[in-house]
Amino acid sequence: MSTTAKKATGLYWILFLLSVVAFFGVYAIGGGYCSMVLPFNVTFFALALDLM
Repeated sequence: MSTTAKKATGLYWILFLLSVVAFFGVYAIGGGYCSMVLPFNVTFFALALDLM
């Protein structure tokens, strides 16, 4: 029987939401440069879902 500790993912959810806001902010200002924020979106989303 394995016991796994529950990770606190609240910080990752906050960082994910901030990165989404940053994505739309960069899209409003720079247009095509919004793809530079996508790695942060995907990484923080994966961490928030505890996939990594």
